[in-house]
Amino acid sequence: MQRLIGLLILILALVAGWYWMEYQNFLKTPLHLPEKGKVIQVERGTNLRQLARRLEQQGVLSHADLLYWHARWHELANRIRAGEYLIPAGTTPPALLQILISGKPVEYRLTLLEGWNYRQVMAAIERDPVLEKTLTGKSPEEIMAAIGHPGEHPEGRFFPDTYSYPRGTTDVGLLKRAYARMQKVLAEAWARHAPDIAVKTPYEALILASIVEKETGAPEERAMIAGVFERRLKAGMKLQTDPTVIYGMGERYQGNIRRSDLREDTPYNTYVHQGLPPTPICMPGRDAIEAVLHPADGRALYFVAKGDGTHVFSDNLKAHNAAVRKYQLKR
Repeated sequence: MQRLIGLLILILALVAGWYWMEYQNFLKTPLHLPEKGKVIQVERGTNLRQLARRLEQQGVLSHADLLYWHARWHELANRIRAGEYLIPAGTTPPALLQILISGKPVEYRLTLLEGWNYRQVMAAIERDPVLEKTLTGKSPEEIMAAIGHPGEHPEGRFFPDTYSYPRGTTDVGLLKRAYARMQKVLAEAWARHAPDIAVKTPYEALILASIVEKETGAPEERAMIAGVFERRLKAGMKLQTDPTVIYGMGERYQGNIRRSDLREDTPYNTYVHQGLPPTPICMPGRDAIEAVLHPADGRALYFVAKGDGTHVFSDNLKAHNAAVRKYQLKR
C-alpha cells in the first residue's frame, strides 16, 4: 500500500511538474501573430474567458485556460477593457493582458483642412470608414442641435486639424471636439487682440478670418490681406472679395465668376453689401485668426492675385487697375 501511495505521489508530482513547465513555457512563448501584428476587438460585455477561447480558435493563443487562470491568479481577469487593440508581433500572454488592461485602443485619424466649408466637413465625415454615423441626412440645423448648439450656423464653427479617435466614436462626438477646439482657439486669440481693430466680437473675427483664409495662397501675406480688409471696413468701403461671392453662389459656382454674379444680391456678395457677410465662409486656421486680430500696418486698400499664390498690393484705385490689367486681364 505504501508503495502504491508513493507511486501515486510520484505520478502527481511528475504531472504537476509537467504542467508547471508547460505553464512557464506558455508565459514566455509569443502569441502566433503576423509580422505586422493583429488588431483584435473586445466588445462591451465580453469577458476574458470568452476572448481567450476566441483567440485560441483563431490560432493566436495556444492555451485559453492557462491565460484565464493566470489572469485570475493575478487578479487581472476583470480588468480588461472594451476596445480595439493592436497586438504587435512578439507579444507574450502576460504582455497581452497588459495591453487589454491599459485601455489604449487603436486610434484612427480624420483631417479637416483649413479653408474647407461645412459641406466638405460633413462629406469627409460621411466618407470615413470608422466613425459611427448618426447624422446622415440631417439638416445643418438638426446637426447643430445634436452637438448641443441649436440655432447656430455651422459654417466656420469647426477647427481645422487632425483628430484621433478609437473605433466606436460617433460623428457627433468628433464634431463636438472640433467645435470646442475652435471656441478655445478663438477665445485665446481674442484675449490678445490688437487695440482698435475693426472687428468687435470674436464671431466677427471668425467671419473675417474665413475670408482671409480663402484669399491667402502665401502664408506670409495673411496679415497684409487682413490689413487691407481692416482699412476698408474702417473707411466704410465694401470688402469686394470674390470668395464671398463664390460662397453665395453655392453649388452653382463652376469655376468662373461673371459680371452678373458680382451684381447678384445674395447675403454674401460683398460687392453688393457693405461690411461682413452674415456668417463665415469656411473654416479658418489659427494663422488666419491671428492675422485678423493683428493686421499688418500699411496704406494698401486693394490687392490682386498674380497667379502664383501671391498678390500685388496697391494704395489707390489707379495702381490697382494697372495691376489688374497686368496680372488678370492678360490671363
